[in-house]
Amino acid sequence: MHSTARAVLRRRFQNRLRSAVLLVAMLVFVRVAAAEFITQVPVESAQGAPSATTAPIEATALFNEHRLPLGMWILGIGVATTIFVSRARSGKLPTIRRIAALEAVDEAIGRATEMGRPVLFIPGIQDMDNIQTVAGITMLSRVATTAAHYDAVIEAPTSRSLVMEAARDAVQASCLAAGRPESFQPDRINYITDEQFGYAAYVGGKMLREKPAACFYMGCFFAESLIFSEIGNSIGAIQIAGTAESSQLPFFVAACDYTLIGEEFFAASAYLSGEPDQLGTLQAQDSAKIAVLAFIVIGSAVATVSAICGSPSFLVEAYHLLQRALGVSP
Repeated sequence: MHSTARAVLRRRFQNRLRSAVLLVAMLVFVRVAAAEFITQVPVESAQGAPSATTAPIEATALFNEHRLPLGMWILGIGVATTIFVSRARSGKLPTIRRIAALEAVDEAIGRATEMGRPVLFIPGIQDMDNIQTVAGITMLSRVATTAAHYDAVIEAPTSRSLVMEAARDAVQASCLAAGRPESFQPDRINYITDEQFGYAAYVGGKMLREKPAACFYMGCFFAESLIFSEIGNSIGAIQIAGTAESSQLPFFVAACDYTLIGEEFFAASAYLSGEPDQLGTLQAQDSAKIAVLAFIVIGSAVATVSAICGSPSFLVEAYHLLQRALGVSP
């Protein structure tokens, strides 16, 4: 009993400490971003022409007022994130709308299990420094957990060696969490080539030979997106795609059964995991978007009224205030 109480207190202390560190980091960042830096100006020579040497000018103000709106926005988002995460940890979880593509994950893997065919997962063609690849690996963890529960075979050919290592770690951790460590088969998660169309040719041939029943395309894609989705459509696979590349979304929407569009792709991990920290962060991001949208709508209305009815002084002041709040120079 005492050990459980101590564990709860320790966890609460760690959460408070983490929040305090985050707040201090945000304040330090705002201070650095808003501070007036020492600038360099050219020094005129004796003939009056500017010389190559420069002289420093000492900062005369503690803050750079032009960067203050940005600092206030960052501080506001940080405070909102802390508040929403604390609310989510206390049990007040936000409601997330239903995303059909994520609801179909279990159905697609279950179909592959019934048919005795593998599940194919493509985490994009970029390296781990791309945020879409990171989101794709997060989705791979969820897919691998379900595949381990259903005893389905999952294959994930990659175009980057570092992505291969990350994918293996994610699948292995998912199999252990599902209580099926023997389901992990590292030889089915392999590195092919960095060359775009060489990788596309390999994956296309593999799909035609093995005919996976479920195909997941989660990550950053370019011209190969239509190749993958058309081949998957021709073999009758259930296809679920997700990317933030707006130029490739039309191909996925046309050829795949379900598509995660832009923000839905990045919100997938919070949607599937249901973890309070991720849900609270997601709610804070949406609140920041709503605030920015409200400022844009109000600013557009003020500018329109000023153009139609003239420019009363109070409208001009309100318009300039909104510009400063958004960090735009009037």
